[in-house]
Amino acid sequence: MNFKERFATQDWSAITASLHEKGFALIRGVLTTEECTFFQASYDHSGGYRKVVIMERYRFGKGAYKYFRYPLPEPLAAIRTHLYPYLVPVANSWFKALEIDMQFPANHSELLAQCHVHQQLEPTPLILKYDAGGYNTLHQDLYGLIYFPIQAVFMLSQPGTDFTGGEFVLTQQIPRSQSRAIVLQPEQGDLLLFTTNFKPVKGTKGYYRVNMKHGVSEVRDGTRYTLGIIFHDALS
Repeated sequence: MNFKERFATQDWSAITASLHEKGFALIRGVLTTEECTFFQASYDHSGGYRKVVIMERYRFGKGAYKYFRYPLPEPLAAIRTHLYPYLVPVANSWFKALEIDMQFPANHSELLAQCHVHQQLEPTPLILKYDAGGYNTLHQDLYGLIYFPIQAVFMLSQPGTDFTGGEFVLTQQIPRSQSRAIVLQPEQGDLLLFTTNFKPVKGTKGYYRVNMKHGVSEVRDGTRYTLGIIFHDALS
């Protein structure tokens, strides 16, 4: 799984333009079918996780997700390390446009060091599983004072074959207007990048902030697995 080379071959000009314009970008076929199966199988290996969340207990939806523990499995560590640098210019331009007094470091290890100074010590990559009837309510993944404004999800299951329903949903909460819903259905192996909590939009008087949330619609049948990559760590 050479993610450094795999990410280097992507069209980052088009991906960046999509993130700026839409708040998300879909990259096709990043993982192979075998790699998706590998990650799905890891769901049942209990020793690799620091926390299991049953969504119904917290009214987050219906399903379950598991946070990996440190040290992360090598593929996950490689994904965070090699994907992060391509997203930093977007994140920094967003914060600059909105006049937020923070710029992100070029290397992921430096971002984690900032998290650790603020007692955000726990890893946030996770694997999610939804069976028939499962869904995830609209939310944002912040976890502490330090947060990176873009995150990623890999689709590990094949829509229409492994499950039906279970669309990825984004909402844009436009100021003084009704919210807009965006519904996506990535294929197995696809990588979806999206804003963690907001993106800037240029208006007549400069840039303004559009808040965004994400969730998953109800799975009608089958089982849906995804792998979530969040770049900042969480409070202990």
